[in-house]
Amino acid sequence: MGLSINQNIAAVNSYRNLSNTQNDLSKSLEKLSSGFRINRAADDAAGLAISEGLRSQVGGLKVAARNAQDGISVVQTAEGALTEVHSILQRVRDLAVQGANDSNNDKARANIKTESDSLVSELDRIAKSTNFNGTNLLQGNGANGNLKFQVGASGDANSTIEVDLSGANVSAIADSLGATVSGSTFDVLTPTDVTGAQVFTISTPGVDKTVTTASVGAAGSIKTTQQLADKLNADATFSADLTASVDKDNKLVVQAKNGGDVVGGAAAGTPASSGTGVGTSAAATATTGLDFSTNALSQQSIKNIDTQIEKVSTARAGLGALQNRFEHTIKNVNVAVENLSASESRIRDTDMASEMVSFTRAQILSQAGTAMLAQANQIPQGVLSLLR
Repeated sequence: MGLSINQNIAAVNSYRNLSNTQNDLSKSLEKLSSGFRINRAADDAAGLAISEGLRSQVGGLKVAARNAQDGISVVQTAEGALTEVHSILQRVRDLAVQGANDSNNDKARANIKTESDSLVSELDRIAKSTNFNGTNLLQGNGANGNLKFQVGASGDANSTIEVDLSGANVSAIADSLGATVSGSTFDVLTPTDVTGAQVFTISTPGVDKTVTTASVGAAGSIKTTQQLADKLNADATFSADLTASVDKDNKLVVQAKNGGDVVGGAAAGTPASSGTGVGTSAAATATTGLDFSTNALSQQSIKNIDTQIEKVSTARAGLGALQNRFEHTIKNVNVAVENLSASESRIRDTDMASEMVSFTRAQILSQAGTAMLAQANQIPQGVLSLLR
C-alpha cells in the first residue's frame, strides 16, 4: 500500500470496528440496565411475539385467581347466612312439634304461632338483606339464579365457574312457610253417618283428578270428625294427593298437595250400596302455611318445615362443594402462573452472567479500538518527514 494522506484506510477500518463495538456495548448496557434480553422487536421478533402471548396469559391468570377468591367470598357470605336460616328453621320445627301436643290450650298455641310468625319474618328479612357488592344472594337471583366467575385467562366456557344460588332462595322458603293455601271445608255434622268409600275431585286449571278412598267403615264406626280425618289420612290413595285436618269449628278440611281446589266429597257408587259421603264442600278457607291450632295441622307443618330444611341443607352442601372447587382452582391457577412466568422469563429476561461477559468483551474492544484509531491517525504524519 502506498503512502498517502487523502485516504487513511487503516483509520477507516479502525473507526468501523470501533463503531460496531460501541453499538454492541450500547446494547449490552441496555440489557443489563433493563433486565430484558428483548427490549424491542428487532432484538428477537419471534421471541417477542411468544413472550407477549405468555405475558397476556400470566396477567389474565393473576386476575382470574382474584376472581376465584371473590367467588369464595360470595359462597361464604351466602353459606354463612344459610347457617342462621338453618337455626331458625330448626327452632320453628321445635315449635311445630310443641304445637302438635294436645296439652296446649288455645292461648299457648297462639303464643307458639306468634313466635313462629316472627321467625318466618326474620327469614324474609335475611333473604332480602344478604348481598355481596349489591348482588342479592338469597332471593334466587332472577330466573336462573346463576352467577358466573371468570377463573381462567381465556374467553371460552372452560374458563368459567357457574354458581347456582337458586336452591338458596330463602325468600321462597319464607313465602312457603308464611303463605296461604286453599282448603275445602266439609260440614260433617254427624260423623257416624259417614260410611263406605269416599270420592274427592282435585280441580286444577284444565285438569281434574278423582281420588277414591277405601271404605272408611260401616255406619257408627266413625265417632268424631277427627277420627274421620285420621281415617282418611291413613288411606294411601287419599294421602298421596290430599291431606285432611279438623278446624276449630270441628269441620273437616281437605287440602290438595298440588294446591288445587278440592270439590266433591260424595260416597262412591250409590248411597244405598256404598255408603254416605262427608257432605258437600263449602267455600274455600284460607289457612297459613304453618298452623299449630290442632295436632293434625301441627304435624302437617312439621312436614312442611322438614321439606324446607332439606332444601337449605342441599343448598349449603352445594355451596360447600363450590368453595372447595374454587380453592382447588386457585391452587391450579397459581401453579400455572408460576410455570408460565418461568417460560416467559427464559425467553425475554437477560441472562446477567452471560451478558456481563459480552459487555466486558465489548468494553475491552472499545478501549482497544479507540487506541488503534489514535495510532491509525498518526500514520499520515510520516509523510511530513519526506517533505523536510
